[in-house]
Amino acid sequence: MKGKWGDLKVSGTIDGYEIKGKNLGPVKNSDKKMSVNSEIRNAINKDGGDTVIVTLYLENQTGTNDNSEILECFKDAQVLQIFKRLDKMEQTEILNEIWTVATDDQKAEKIIKAIDNLESKRR
Repeated sequence: MKGKWGDLKVSGTIDGYEIKGKNLGPVKNSDKKMSVNSEIRNAINKDGGDTVIVTLYLENQTGTNDNSEILECFKDAQVLQIFKRLDKMEQTEILNEIWTVATDDQKAEKIIKAIDNLESKRR
């Protein structure tokens, strides 16, 4: 399966614990990865490196990214109105810059950079 961060969402179970809407992240020249947070590890009573039974299915893919999370970040940072005043091409460039990264951490960094750039337009 090919796809960048946010393109591939899966649901299923890990040792019978239901998970929904998790992102698969790309790994260069390898398979995909998914983080298993402490909530899941605690619920299934497992630690890193333990063996688990995983059943996943790929959710319906629309071919477009859901920008609501990014726009909510802009709203929280009080720059959403500045973003909305930009022309559509500039808005698309900002969103594409955020979506073309491989990991959640990189996505967060791009969102922060976009917020800083939008704030500079306020001055």
